[in-house]
Amino acid sequence: MTQPTMRPKNSHLGAAKSAKNDEFYTTWPDIEREMNAYLEYDPDVFRGKTVLCPCDDPEWSNFAKFFALHFTDFGLKKLISTSYAPDSNPAKVDYQPTLFELESPAFDATKTRTNGKKFTLAAEDVNGDGAINIDDLQWEYLEGDGDFRSREVTALRDEADFVITNPPFSLFRQFMTWVIGGGRKFSVIGSNNAITYNEVFPHIMANELWKGATANSTDMVFGVPKGAKVTEADRLKAAKLGYPSDADRDYTRLGNACWFTNIDHGRRHEPLQLMTEADNIRYSKHKEVRGVGYPPYDNFDAIEVPFVDAIPSDFDGMMGVPITFLDRYNPDQFEIVGSSEGDYPQSKVYKGKQKVVDGVPTKSHTGSYACYVRVDAFGPGTYFDVGYPVKRIYKRLFIRRKVNR
Repeated sequence: MTQPTMRPKNSHLGAAKSAKNDEFYTTWPDIEREMNAYLEYDPDVFRGKTVLCPCDDPEWSNFAKFFALHFTDFGLKKLISTSYAPDSNPAKVDYQPTLFELESPAFDATKTRTNGKKFTLAAEDVNGDGAINIDDLQWEYLEGDGDFRSREVTALRDEADFVITNPPFSLFRQFMTWVIGGGRKFSVIGSNNAITYNEVFPHIMANELWKGATANSTDMVFGVPKGAKVTEADRLKAAKLGYPSDADRDYTRLGNACWFTNIDHGRRHEPLQLMTEADNIRYSKHKEVRGVGYPPYDNFDAIEVPFVDAIPSDFDGMMGVPITFLDRYNPDQFEIVGSSEGDYPQSKVYKGKQKVVDGVPTKSHTGSYACYVRVDAFGPGTYFDVGYPVKRIYKRLFIRRKVNR
């Protein structure tokens, strides 16, 4: 369950609309595939550990349900899940307590709206049925609204060994600062666009954070509240993947969602199988490389490599590669030294750039950061005039091959 951004009361309706677009409920198979990748690498990764799922009400979210089901076979010590107070969540304008809460002696008609909840599962068969599962889950109201940044939930973070959740996308930067600051193992869902965030990329460069094992080249399906904005194409794609709309939720698919983690998995240690520079120029399936080679950037001391599978295996200098490189990044094979987003020094800074579209100069605000390749002339498409024609390249990571450095 996600935790929307706080907004003034006088913007309640607009906030509710925005918050509904920030609530994405992760499907069980996506959670299962990613956790299984960690278990394949280390079968005891969760044994004797405490898992915290913040922003996750087990009445709605699959994260707590998943770990409750596997509590015994994973060997967990404790599972903790927290939820966000409905009155602090603009999306919950039609909130109704569940029957589970209404029938509990702990139910409080005021706190059910103003306070978050904490759910705890320990190695204790509370109901005496011979198994430890979600039926043994104990719950209580939090003192506050359950905001992950609160002192109360932060204390739970510090108690846990793992933090695993799908945080609200609108608060992803703040959440990453919070979870990394706790020094705990974590696995969280975010957008691929977050790779170059200041709260993320320095940790990727330092090999303190990496992409998860799954969902890097496939769509992820999410449940969303009724009334949330879903394009018809995304609704149909979700239905095709097995998730048609139902009475409780609609479903959408996100092509740029991924896992960010510091839990090790085997796929990040699989080396890329690559050809030499000469063989790429001779045999590459990409026309941009075959018979052409790798042009140097005009403003960085590196060569342009437009496709991950076209990285030359024997090139020892700096290379600019697409950010999708991280999907297959092996830290034993390459090191990441920066990106084109301002954290790597340029060899040349242009005094001025003018955008040229199909040979016609136009006004534009291009920003300071990007890789540019010098070309012979302004042709069809978009170029820039810096005193001579250059072509702008999309975001790049700068890498170099590890050669016993």
